[in-house]
Amino acid sequence: MKLAIFDRGDGADEIGAVEGDRVVSLSRALPCLPRDMKAVIANWRSLEADIRRAAHDAAYKVALQDVHLRAPILRPGKIMAIGLNYADHIAESNLGKPQHQVWFAKMPSAVNPPYDAILIGKAGPMVDYEAELVAVIGAGGKHIARDAAPAAIFGYCCGNDVSERGWQHRTPQWVLGKSFDTHAPFGPWITTADEVGDPHALAIRSFVNGEKRQDSNTSNLVFNLWDQVAHLSQAMTLEPGDLIFTGTPGGVGAAMKPPRFLKPGDSVRVEIDKLGRIEACCVAED
Repeated sequence: MKLAIFDRGDGADEIGAVEGDRVVSLSRALPCLPRDMKAVIANWRSLEADIRRAAHDAAYKVALQDVHLRAPILRPGKIMAIGLNYADHIAESNLGKPQHQVWFAKMPSAVNPPYDAILIGKAGPMVDYEAELVAVIGAGGKHIARDAAPAAIFGYCCGNDVSERGWQHRTPQWVLGKSFDTHAPFGPWITTADEVGDPHALAIRSFVNGEKRQDSNTSNLVFNLWDQVAHLSQAMTLEPGDLIFTGTPGGVGAAMKPPRFLKPGDSVRVEIDKLGRIEACCVAED
């Protein structure tokens, strides 16, 4: 199942179920449904049967081209991202394989819809792309065992860990360089885990102005998603709607010679098999 948040140009957010080129408004078919995707995820067990029935209600269908897709979780509680998690990206960064998982946070204010513009900031023009599989926490919990990690995941999205390299590398802490406004686009919807199957067998690609820059598979993760969930949950309680950006493969602009950063007018697209794609035009910050 594919769950999205959209509006019809009137500023009123609706939760919908996507099927092909249409979306069924679950918010209209089920007026008592929470309008917050985090609440839907947290109460999935009690809501799932009604949602799956309503997802086929033709009376509430609308064409995707006639709506504006929003980020599928408007304000996640946590956005955690792992660095240096594909061997080719480690190599192009001239760094060794990390002994321990390398984590940083992206601030929730960086969230951006899947097709909205990415800002090239006045204070930070060295903007780069990073195609990533994003996992959405469902049941979550604390001290989750590795073999219990799959049950903690609700679904998956395409993500772009947009990074301002100047700010990222001027200090040992990466948070500011990873958290500029609009620099956490993801979506276009949440594909539920049951529909995806093994998240470690998905082709992942990025394109800038139609040129393929990254081309890999999530089977190449150094620390796979189950390792990530088990590790993170030792330190923090993972809650419904939290996001995990699982790492990017080689091919980022900063590693090119000379570096090729995004600039106003560029288009950047991320595709992941079974999950769809997100795409944005880059614009200069006003």
